Amino acid sequence: MALLASVSAVPYALVALTVFRVPAWACLLCFTSYNERLRVCQTFAGLEGPELEKCEEAFLAAFKGLLDTEINYDERSHLHDAFTQMTHSLQEMATAQGSFEVAFLDAAEKMRNVITQLKEVKACIPPCGLQEVARRFRCRGCYSTVCDLPLDCPVQDFTVTRGDQAMFSCTVNFQLPKEEITYSWKFAGGGLRTQDLSYFREMPRAQGYLARIRPVQPTHGGTFSCVITHDQRPLARLYFFLNVTGPPPRGETELQISFREVLHWAPREAEMIEPWRPNLGELLARPEALTPSNQCLLAAIAALASASVTLLAWMFFRWYYSGN
Repeated sequence: MALLASVSAVPYALVALTVFRVPAWACLLCFTSYNERLRVCQTFAGLEGPELEKCEEAFLAAFKGLLDTEINYDERSHLHDAFTQMTHSLQEMATAQGSFEVAFLDAAEKMRNVITQLKEVKACIPPCGLQEVARRFRCRGCYSTVCDLPLDCPVQDFTVTRGDQAMFSCTVNFQLPKEEITYSWKFAGGGLRTQDLSYFREMPRAQGYLARIRPVQPTHGGTFSCVITHDQRPLARLYFFLNVTGPPPRGETELQISFREVLHWAPREAEMIEPWRPNLGELLARPEALTPSNQCLLAAIAALASASVTLLAWMFFRWYYSGN
């Protein structure tokens, strides 16, 4: 309800711009409606007359200092509730025959204190990505905005010797949503270093944020792309250029290389990027690979091992004492 109320306040803010011919005094017009402010002034100064107009102008002038206020996007509902409580307090003061000039200035100062206590706006982390965690709400215009950063991240270069292993980590340095995150991989072959999406083809076998190629062959030279998606909305596109070096295997002639390339001219998914399925040693060497599923698997293995040792010990003692 609070969110709907804050959205509905925007049209009333436009009405106020037309009636009073003043700039949008920021958060006041974003989080209160014209009718709410009018009722406050009518309680202070009566239903009509020059005193009512003076009250309306004083109301807007008191909040001029909040024009350029910028808050954490997730704090909108809290600030809306604070403004709602403020209007109720002003109506109580008006009923008590208080001065609207003093009441408005005091209310504006209290709202400044409320804003300073809200969660801070998170900083944008370059160089790329749609960073929802850093989304902010701007009272000048009553709209939200995200970091002005490109979706495409710079290309990361990898040089791998033929026959070795290549591993790509599709991670970013800003916080991602905790749920509904998916990773999709694409490849642009022929040794091409590019970010042009028209050159890429899907890699359906690759899943997750870690992927590897083994053994690396010259046909794997090119650019791999990983798209991080949240609820079908892309958050970042990462690029990995793989440069394969090293001579062909010993004894392999130029004619054999050409013959093999003719036989394998069609790309095969099995030779390309594959999901990373770490063994126990790799899990312990890379703590970031310990996903919840991997942790559960390790706990299950430990529990099974412990139960097996206990069972063997119990069987041994039972045999030993039964023999005696």
